[in-house]
Amino acid sequence: MSLADALVELQELTERLRRECPWDREQTAETIVPHTVEEAYEVADAALAGDDAKLLDEIGDLLFQAYFLALLLQERGAGDLETAARLVHEKLVRRHPHVFGTVEAETGEQVRRNWENIKREQEGRKGIFHDVPESLPALLYARKVQQRAKSVGFEYPDLDGAVADLDDELRELKDDFSAHELGDVLFAAVNVARKLDVDPELELRAAARRFRARVDAAEALAAAEGKDWTTLPLDEQDVYYDQAKERA
Repeated sequence: MSLADALVELQELTERLRRECPWDREQTAETIVPHTVEEAYEVADAALAGDDAKLLDEIGDLLFQAYFLALLLQERGAGDLETAARLVHEKLVRRHPHVFGTVEAETGEQVRRNWENIKREQEGRKGIFHDVPESLPALLYARKVQQRAKSVGFEYPDLDGAVADLDDELRELKDDFSAHELGDVLFAAVNVARKLDVDPELELRAAARRFRARVDAAEALAAAEGKDWTTLPLDEQDVYYDQAKERA
């Protein structure tokens, strides 16, 4: 089976489910989008875990979400999957003049700067923070806002400046334990992550995953010695946690 055949068959399946499945018939964009977001996170989890079989499965689930949302557009006469595919094709060509035109870009940073210029000059987007989705998770929202500020030159020139700002915010938090100051610390930490060229959302998830694995391991180590880790005092829990951390 060719790629074209597989994609057409998925389209036909989506249309049939919309016609014949009571649950699918009831869905709207508003009810489907939470599932779309969930599937996107499951794709990310599989990719970060390095589980290729799981990633392939989750990509399929996310692809179906795109087909279903496009079908809802088609029902309203507002477009369809073909239109969406052609629009993104045109957009990608337009935003890659270093590939399809004569513009030069030797680094990823140059490519990003070109993108922002194209959005403003060719796509008519206005304002520094144009089209930053309010629905983004907070860490990604902060990173996106910082990237937009960077596009007009408003940012620390190097990592040292971002780290110094984080230190300042931590000192302010110690002087005033408030939600406002904590928010400033988190925002500054996102800036450091961006300077390190890492995604704060993914790194925080990875850190939480490491913590979870270590706690599970600490509980198992205590159980192997006939102890219930959950009932131990903190100092004894720490002993097992440190052992688990050393073994990770």
